[in-house]
Amino acid sequence: MDLTINKKKYSVNISPEDMLLNVLRHDLDLTGTKYGCGEGACGACTVLINGVAVRSCITKATSVEGKEITTIEGLASHGKLHPVQQAFLNVDVFQCSYCASGMVMSSVSLLKKKPEPTEEEIITGMQGNVCRCGTYPRIIKGIQEAVKIQKS
Repeated sequence: MDLTINKKKYSVNISPEDMLLNVLRHDLDLTGTKYGCGEGACGACTVLINGVAVRSCITKATSVEGKEITTIEGLASHGKLHPVQQAFLNVDVFQCSYCASGMVMSSVSLLKKKPEPTEEEIITGMQGNVCRCGTYPRIIKGIQEAVKIQKS
């Protein structure tokens, strides 16, 4: 089966029950996507499928054939961080950073849908992403900073 990940084609030999997260991490060594709960509830495994945030731990790899998959490794372009990545660094969003890739990917998806979200829309849009350190106020601030960076 062929998968397009971060604009690169990969041929993988997988079974119908293999989850995308396992293929990314174990078959392709794309370890930026994290295993959290294994049930799609924490958001640590979030990737973009055709630009939409999806939980890779509950997504069958066979279901994404022919779709554009983006992982945290694919966000930076030409040696420059994605505006969300840069904003999160500017604001010093994370403490332990385990949730970082999932939070970033969900934020990217949110800002594609709503380029200038209100604080309430950010909170609603980020539901289902768990930060065990509780840095939610900084995450909101980081997304607001990303809006400013994208405008400039």
